[in-house]
Amino acid sequence: MSENGKIMLTADDGSEEAFFVVEKADIAGGSYLLVADSLEEDADAMILKETEEDGAVVYETVEDEDELRIISKYFEELLEEEVELRFE
Repeated sequence: MSENGKIMLTADDGSEEAFFVVEKADIAGGSYLLVADSLEEDADAMILKETEEDGAVVYETVEDEDELRIISKYFEELLEEEVELRFE
């Protein structure tokens, strides 16, 4: 992660995209990142789960709806400012 909280993520097709790390949390034995494409109020955000593949750290989008609801609720409570996470 860079000084400004920005990370580069590489997709399966090799394309790269920059995201801002809004928050990191260790929940129920898993590590999660809340990332956004900007620091604006209406930014698009994702919750990523840290996993390991072949000894390398990999972040995967949380797709399980139950897990996503639980983790997003945790992030909403963790952040001091009012944040609303919506699923689309």
